[in-house]
Amino acid sequence: MSTTSNRQALVIGASRGLGLVLAGELARRGWRVIATTRRGGGELQVNSDASNGRLHIETLEMTSSEQLAALRERLDRHRLDLLFVNAAVDRGNLPIDEVSTDMFTEVMITNALSPLRVLEALRGLVVPGGTVAVMSSEQGSISRNTEDGYELYKASKAALNQLMRSYATRHAGDGHTKLLIDPGHNRTRLGGPDAPLTPQESIPAVADVLETQAGAPGLQFLDRHGQTVPW
Repeated sequence: MSTTSNRQALVIGASRGLGLVLAGELARRGWRVIATTRRGGGELQVNSDASNGRLHIETLEMTSSEQLAALRERLDRHRLDLLFVNAAVDRGNLPIDEVSTDMFTEVMITNALSPLRVLEALRGLVVPGGTVAVMSSEQGSISRNTEDGYELYKASKAALNQLMRSYATRHAGDGHTKLLIDPGHNRTRLGGPDAPLTPQESIPAVADVLETQAGAPGLQFLDRHGQTVPW
């Protein structure tokens, strides 16, 4: 692991919402942060300009294998203490029989398949004892699925969790800390305006969990308080 002042993180999907705030919070804590966005400008660029070099921006469309390979090549000399994938879409509250095949495919590729492709492509940059983490959701908990609604989104997060279990099993001997993080219901474009939390409230707690769990190998599904979320 790197010393405190030299810790480096890569946050995938940081143009807005939870990812934007996480990149800023880690930089504020002294991490050197690489943050990806699909397009330049916006608040992420403003934060980068004000970061005294601690926040660097890379362009990535996460669902593009070509762009992912190019990012891997650009970052080849970097060594990461934290690789965090934060990216998801939600296409509304439809019962599954009203979800089109195209919509189902888009959400599953973005929310489940692409994050694991990112981990596989970039895990070689993570130092021994480093952390590989993905933003999940309590909505992906099968045992807690006791209320109607958002069936496709729930299914995509459950699929993400299952794929992460497979990833952790396949790479059980790599010594990396592996985390699925439930940040709570936040007021973001995805979470909606009536959510009880803001990213500014939840993300510092998420960062605490990431720092506290560093160096503990194996996979855990945790909320922002560090408590286990049931599968």
